[in-house]
Amino acid sequence: QVPLVESGGGVVQPGGSLRLSCAASDINLTYLLVRWYRQTPGKERELVAGSGTVKDTTTYAESVQGRFTISRDDAKNTVDLQMTDLKFEDTGVYYCYARRPLGVQYWGQGTQVTVSP
Repeated sequence: QVPLVESGGGVVQPGGSLRLSCAASDINLTYLLVRWYRQTPGKERELVAGSGTVKDTTTYAESVQGRFTISRDDAKNTVDLQMTDLKFEDTGVYYCYARRPLGVQYWGQGTQVTVSP
């Protein structure tokens, strides 16, 4: 069973919004570092947003600052990425990543986000 599953991707017009969700099975995300990455063809996977294990510790890529928000729902064991004012350059496959304090890492299979008129 895949430990991390992303959902919520799709096609959206520029300026639109999408909410991605990373759901975990068999692991508790509450105590793990969780990040969202994205990858576009020909480019390396880049960090978009991260949520640390210390409450309310978040980081964002400069390109998404002010437009994307990462949040946790411990009751649902999910970490969401709210994306607003989407731009063409936000297009890509978005991956959820989690890491235990001792270094074990998990990746989801990705969800496609396409920003297109």
